[in-house]
Amino acid sequence: MKSHPLAEQSLEFAVAIVRFCDAIERHAVLKNQLLRSATSIGANIHEGIYAASGGDFVAKYQISLKECFETEYWLQVMQRAGIGSAECVDPLLHQCGSIRRMLIASIKKAKGK
Repeated sequence: MKSHPLAEQSLEFAVAIVRFCDAIERHAVLKNQLLRSATSIGANIHEGIYAASGGDFVAKYQISLKECFETEYWLQVMQRAGIGSAECVDPLLHQCGSIRRMLIASIKKAKGK
């Protein structure tokens, strides 16, 4: 099986988000929103890898990109509300930003073909 660095990075990010949310005792609604958007990033990337066409690939990656932006929003809400320490949230924001940039590059490259 061919290596997919973006798929692997998004999987590692999803696991980190799950662990982060497990450590938070309250704020179930915020945790749920964060978990849903963060895990959706990798799920759509994985679907995109096995897309039926170039258009399907771009569509899945664009959904991942939207979920990435949503995940950044929820992390920023939690950061500003003082939910989770900066030592926990800052690396997650950095990881999310890295995935976002990779998604943008992949979408641009796929559209250029």
